Amino acid sequence: MSELLTRKQFLVNAAKFSVATAVGAVGISALSNKSVNAKPQAYTWPWAYTYVDPEVVRIRAHDLYWEGKDCSAGVFGAFLEVLSESLGEPWNLIPVEIMLYGRGGGVSTWGALCGCLNGGAGIIGLVVSKADSTALINELWGWYTTEKMPTDASNTADYGDKRFTDLLPQSISGSVLCHASLTQWCILAKKDKGDIERKERCARLTADIAAKTAEILNAHFASNFSPTFVVPESNASCNSCHGTKVMTTMECVSCHGTDVYPHTTGIIKHDDFDTFKFEQNYPNPFGNSTNLNYALPHSSKIKLEVFDLRGQLVRTLVDSKVYSSGVYSIEWDGRNNFGEMVPGGTYFARLTGENYMKTVVMQCLK
Repeated sequence: MSELLTRKQFLVNAAKFSVATAVGAVGISALSNKSVNAKPQAYTWPWAYTYVDPEVVRIRAHDLYWEGKDCSAGVFGAFLEVLSESLGEPWNLIPVEIMLYGRGGGVSTWGALCGCLNGGAGIIGLVVSKADSTALINELWGWYTTEKMPTDASNTADYGDKRFTDLLPQSISGSVLCHASLTQWCILAKKDKGDIERKERCARLTADIAAKTAEILNAHFASNFSPTFVVPESNASCNSCHGTKVMTTMECVSCHGTDVYPHTTGIIKHDDFDTFKFEQNYPNPFGNSTNLNYALPHSSKIKLEVFDLRGQLVRTLVDSKVYSSGVYSIEWDGRNNFGEMVPGGTYFARLTGENYMKTVVMQCLK
């Protein structure tokens, strides 16, 4: 049974408690060398940054992926670790878990913005002003859409956490969206989303984006950053119909497919190719213009050129551009690279892409 305290006993005990609390507070202050009631230090944005070795964050980001941080927090966390070691606060005050939402394009199932890019952009946004961050993030995201990934560097890196050691197939996403990038790779590699190879693919992309983010930031702070990404020319054709109602930088066809893409054709059907195809031009022979039709099984960097009988280049119709999988039609208006009409005769159209090359013979009648 609890004993009832008299008023005197209550006051005595309360006094003892107050003294103990005061002594404890003084002791904590003495140990920390700071006032217990002091306000936390404020840090000015953008935060301090120092050189980061791309290969160090490549390894750390990959291994963080397998530690359960996945893609977005994997990239973000690699920088937190490295910059905490070199700069301390405030880099050691952020929990990496704040970026877990970005995994799988958004809590694992939304397939929106690739988590790797989410993490990389988050780091850029912390250390660079809003005005300067645009070009850096554009470069990172543009590189992601046009580069074969996993890159050779990520395919051969010496990771600490090795769940899968073989080389993985490489693909060009053409899109910053997780579902577009991942689905395309799964089709190319003939793997399902639950396979270890698919998971390792995402771990290596996490590594790639961490390394590229470091490369871009290092260049920016060394005052030698030069953007290389260019908005796909094909988007201009989309905007000619959609006008200002559509605002996009990534290639439109990566999401909308060929049914609404201005440069596609129905001559080759989507369900009848699983490799590169380059058809005979039509009409052939032709007078002033002819159409060249080709199909790509996955995103590829291609070149389409016209040569004369002497093997001299007459016209470059597609100059090493990245196109997503789909069916395309390009019109040759019978002009050379200087805008002049070519004379009648025999010409050759050659399509090259990855390990593919095919030439068709065309007859021009004048």
